[in-house]
Amino acid sequence: MAAVAVERPARTHVLIAAEQLPTRVGLRLALEPDADLSEANDAASAVAAAVRDHPDVCVLDLDESVQSIRTANDIVSRVPSAAVIVLTKEIDEEEFMAAVRAGASGYLPESLDPSRLPFVIRGVLSGEPAVPRRFVSRLIDELRGRERRRTLMLPAHRKIELTGREWEVVELLLRRATTREIADQLGIAPVTVRRHLASVAQKMGVTSREEIVQLLS
Repeated sequence: MAAVAVERPARTHVLIAAEQLPTRVGLRLALEPDADLSEANDAASAVAAAVRDHPDVCVLDLDESVQSIRTANDIVSRVPSAAVIVLTKEIDEEEFMAAVRAGASGYLPESLDPSRLPFVIRGVLSGEPAVPRRFVSRLIDELRGRERRRTLMLPAHRKIELTGREWEVVELLLRRATTREIADQLGIAPVTVRRHLASVAQKMGVTSREEIVQLLS
């Protein structure tokens, strides 16, 4: 009787990008039982490897988190099918949002137990974001904000796009609300209000909240 061939499930291809050799070795040991691996030792080689190999997942643990985020953006824009997980020395909320906006599917501390990485990768491939629990509500707010983006017409037929939250802040600013009043009404911190106003000012090409008001009044 002829033997029946059993089709083995395809292994996940993971690209590891880390500048430090011990980091690459640690990630490799954690992942190689469950995945086919390729490696890169800097941002440029990570992007090149992603374009060449089309991995399922890229794990980025570069020395500077901002470099990992830029690399995530480059990879996602060139290889949309690849999921990207950014590992960072210190968890930071604004850095987390920058990673999400860059297209990363995961943002986790590099101190994560290596034995958890295979489970994290399987989750990401199933469509689950890999993020610290305390940032989940911020992620939901960002997704909602994307749905409520508003195009604003400026003089000389210029258009800018504001997020839903930026527009809420601007509306209250136009009512002459102070930073503290805006923060209280929206349930956010004053520093977050100032951050939104700085983003709006940059989009509008001005340098102060007074100029924002003048341009929209």
